[in-house]
Amino acid sequence: MIKPLENNVIVKVEEEKTTSGIVIPDSVKEKSSVGIVVAVGSGLLIQTGERIPPEMKVGDKVFFVKGAGMEIKDKNEDYLIFTANSILAVLED
Repeated sequence: MIKPLENNVIVKVEEEKTTSGIVIPDSVKEKSSVGIVVAVGSGLLIQTGERIPPEMKVGDKVFFVKGAGMEIKDKNEDYLIFTANSILAVLED
């Protein structure tokens, strides 16, 4: 697995499905802005030398800025990596 540095987060984007469970192919849909956090960096380093850890943790379902981040591939899986600031909200149970 790829390990994000500093204030970066890796997210596995959720596939969109119809209500009947059919997966919508990428070629006919708009990219999702919902995913599951799979890795987080150590946090933002501030001038005092302290780190501010990201507010999200591995396993959280998050909503992020559409079009944010960089697409990466690891072991034939597609992920997005971006700064924690691009995450807008965590869906709580």
